[in-house]
Amino acid sequence: MDAQLAKISKFLSFVLRHKPDAIGLSLDPEGWADIDELLQKADIEITRAQLESVVKTNDKKRFAVSDDGLSIRANQGHSIEVNLGLEPVEPPDVLYHGTATRFLEQIKAEGLLPRSRQFVHLSPDVATATSVGKRHGKVVVLTVQARALHDQGHAFYRAENGVWLTKFVPPESIQES
Repeated sequence: MDAQLAKISKFLSFVLRHKPDAIGLSLDPEGWADIDELLQKADIEITRAQLESVVKTNDKKRFAVSDDGLSIRANQGHSIEVNLGLEPVEPPDVLYHGTATRFLEQIKAEGLLPRSRQFVHLSPDVATATSVGKRHGKVVVLTVQARALHDQGHAFYRAENGVWLTKFVPPESIQES
């Protein structure tokens, strides 16, 4: 992704996941924003073609455009309250969480918490979790006993981009990979 598209992607993540009010943007309860309004209010220059390119080429598939092509939203990662309309689904036996080693003792004590987000994010494979964890420092990948948690009543959701979401993972369900 070239530098301008990366800048646009970061901008979209900021306004669609965390601070739509920073540019006076309105999101509906499901997190959708009107694309024309977004382009008009953006504090960086974005063309419709650039926006579409970011949606199509983002390696993490962070964004979705509505079927009618009029709206855009982030697929997950919100720190603001949105209802993505995801239905609970049965997860695989294990999922993975990439983080920095400096957080390991706290995770061992408290489990995985969403912190400022709506959900804990889990990856379907070690490679993805490793990539996520590298953003935070020296990486450690944790294995989460997802199926066992599901069987105990924990709800799991799968975002459009394949990221698994849950509200909490207790420490006893986490192992270092």
